[in-house]
Amino acid sequence: MQRIETVTVNDSPMEVFLFEPEGEGPHPGIVLAQHIPVGHTGVENDTFTLKSAERFAENGFVVAVPFIFHWWPKEEEMEVKRTEFRDDWTALDLQAAFDLLATQGCVDADRIGIVGHCWGGRVSWLGACHNPKLKACAVFYGGRVKLPMGPSTPPAIELAGNINSPVIGFFGNEDQNPSPEDVDDYSAALTEAGVEHVFHRYDGAGHAFQNFPSEEKYHHVSSEDAWGKVMAYFKEKLG
Repeated sequence: MQRIETVTVNDSPMEVFLFEPEGEGPHPGIVLAQHIPVGHTGVENDTFTLKSAERFAENGFVVAVPFIFHWWPKEEEMEVKRTEFRDDWTALDLQAAFDLLATQGCVDADRIGIVGHCWGGRVSWLGACHNPKLKACAVFYGGRVKLPMGPSTPPAIELAGNINSPVIGFFGNEDQNPSPEDVDDYSAALTEAGVEHVFHRYDGAGHAFQNFPSEEKYHHVSSEDAWGKVMAYFKEKLG
């Protein structure tokens, strides 16, 4: 089942798309941070994110997808949103989505994780840095983790010591954002912070290798392997 709730973050309404599995629960929950598709105007037009949410729900998770670009008009150019993107705003968005998910009667509030792809992969990392109640974090080819986004905010990689959950990562070895060297730095930061983590890297796969709407980027074998691993990971960590 899918429905849309609206929450207010700093006086700005934010849509949150909720997906529920069959059965009464209580179920584990997942906050899914969306990526940035071409021509992006909202979650309702983001086929990949919607299908990903449905796939998690079919596997027994209640999924919340917050529209983290609500700070700008939907018709605003994506380049403006990229340039003006702020980690402090996004942390508030993710907390609001978490709180909404945690108060659903069909959700076990003690079993909630976070996942994201591409831009959402970085956002997933950021969410884990700001919410110690998250029990698991999955990062799919998130770039810009080493860069600051927004005024007076540190690069997300420097917040690794705040992460309270284990982390799993999925990366293509042909990717340049993040590059294999970037991924090495991600792992080193987590190791230094004492964060349990495991990274999976795929030869022949580039950026957005799970993005099935893009024939150029999609790498089926790597994508399906990663789907199997991330589902097993969340079922292990969230129960």
